[in-house]
Amino acid sequence: MRRKPVERLIAEGGQGEGGSLRRSLSMWQLTMISIGATLGTGIFVVLGEAVPKAGPAVTLAFVIAGLTALFSALSYAELAGTIPVAGSSYSYAYATMGEFVAWICGWCLVLEYGVSVAAVAVGWGEYLNELLDGTIGVTIPDALSAPPGDGGLFNLPALLVVLLAMVFLLGGAKESARANTIMVVVKIASLVLFCTIGFVGFKSGNYENFMPLGMAGVSAAGASLFFSYIGFDAASTAGEEAKDPQRDLPRAIMLSLLIVTVLYVLVAAVAVGARPWRGFSDSEAALAGILEDVTGQSVWAVLLAAGAVVAIASVVLTVLYGQTRVLFAMSRDGLVPKVFAKVHPKSGTPRANTVIVSLFCGVLAAAVPLGQLADATSIGTLFAFALVNVAVVVLRYTRPEMKRTFRVPLSPLFPVLGFGFCVWMMFSLDAITWQVFGVWMLVGLVFYFGYGFRRSRLATAEK
Repeated sequence: MRRKPVERLIAEGGQGEGGSLRRSLSMWQLTMISIGATLGTGIFVVLGEAVPKAGPAVTLAFVIAGLTALFSALSYAELAGTIPVAGSSYSYAYATMGEFVAWICGWCLVLEYGVSVAAVAVGWGEYLNELLDGTIGVTIPDALSAPPGDGGLFNLPALLVVLLAMVFLLGGAKESARANTIMVVVKIASLVLFCTIGFVGFKSGNYENFMPLGMAGVSAAGASLFFSYIGFDAASTAGEEAKDPQRDLPRAIMLSLLIVTVLYVLVAAVAVGARPWRGFSDSEAALAGILEDVTGQSVWAVLLAAGAVVAIASVVLTVLYGQTRVLFAMSRDGLVPKVFAKVHPKSGTPRANTVIVSLFCGVLAAAVPLGQLADATSIGTLFAFALVNVAVVVLRYTRPEMKRTFRVPLSPLFPVLGFGFCVWMMFSLDAITWQVFGVWMLVGLVFYFGYGFRRSRLATAEK
């Protein structure tokens, strides 16, 4: 139950083993990081898995998932402005609820970011094949483009996109942010193109029987689609590399969530209007297929596939960035090995951390199917978000005098609603997802009590 004082968290900002992180990110770049981490696989890939669950009501499922994300985003915005550090919700929990809860939260973030990178990378391979087929008439064989269980042996494209992101991250945070900004502009343009062309094939009859599988189907789809909103919190992991984190982090989080939600609902509405919901059938490149159906030409589908390849690569880059920074903070506190906190003096990046995490995520992406990864990511994220909502209320009670550059309106009502929505969506996930989550948490507890509990810097300071 030992807590790390907020003042100490802030004072240690940027400090690593052998070097320090560099403050180089503006509010615009932080917003692009947040959008880059969020806008991608959820709309380009997971939409094809969610429509068969909810039917035309998938638009409602996006709104429900977005509302859940909104309440948590408000809490993130307050804490990011108050405690601007790299650990995100892990650090917030450390300051408010103690080390054990912080460890659980951090372990969930490892699941959220690490497995999310792998899930996103799997979807990248699907659109890469669409692009190759439409341009040169060649596709990567299933044996090398799908994981075991999905008809393949090894998903090579998924591994390659993770390694490509690793190369960018090793160059430095500022350089990675520039590349991400370009990719975000491309992906937004791709979705606007889809909506413009897809609307031509819009048929209102596709919305008849709006909720064919009832509210249970909408709830199940919403829980899966929450995966689409994972990433808005990535900006909070940049707290030690932002130029003015207290001012810019809350703004970046809220602005990115607004932009992403509007795009998601618009694209989903056009997609279902252009293709009967039963025609999605778990397609992992649904949007490209819709454009080809509407126009009768492959050129538009090829353009969208090219945009999706760039878009999903951006998600891999920014989410991988978030994962490395969370582990950096946990390592600095002594809860995971010191190698994750080592900073290269020239680039100002945790190089060893980046390489280790990238290789792990790349191999995971190459070997595990997308659906299993997406749901496992969602439950870990929902758990971490629930804790953030609790942390806001606790910090308001224990440290009311602290300066807050952003305050959650109607607190504690909104944080309580955020907590409730997260728990509701967690219970909407399949039993197998809960089993995977349970095993993951058991492994985390073994690691904490076998390693972190005794090596924690707070623990060693007490001796």
